[in-house]
Amino acid sequence: MERRLTGWLLVAGQVVLLVALVLTPAGTLWPTPAWVVGASWVISATGAVWALWAALRLGDRLTPTPVPRDGGQLQTDGPYAQVRHPIYTGVLLIVVGIALRTGSAVGLALAVVTVGFFHGKAAFEERLLAERFPGYERYAAATPRFVPRPWRTPDG
Repeated sequence: MERRLTGWLLVAGQVVLLVALVLTPAGTLWPTPAWVVGASWVISATGAVWALWAALRLGDRLTPTPVPRDGGQLQTDGPYAQVRHPIYTGVLLIVVGIALRTGSAVGLALAVVTVGFFHGKAAFEERLLAERFPGYERYAAATPRFVPRPWRTPDG
């Protein structure tokens, strides 16, 4: 029960951070000409597509919290062959895009805090995955957490 509560608290924290970022007013810390805004939308759209692909790969194993669903198997193909948390990677790309558009110190600070938050959330989830799946530690050692390394070989 405690794990489920922690999972839901992490989801709530994530929602608060993302809503705060979306509501951040524009700033003047850096210029946001049309090309910056355009690039930021491309980054956010790429993140949305990546996260959607990862969610679809999970199918009925997708959960709203970082607590793994009973049963099932460890997902290690598709986007999960590139990073351990591709949905989080997608969300973080969306966050980078939004922060880039704000031109704001507050937006930048919220983005940095959000990245740190997702590292903590992923660490919590990884402890649960390691308990559930005997091969998780080997997979984690060979697969980056958030940032793909396309130059690496499949065996690490």
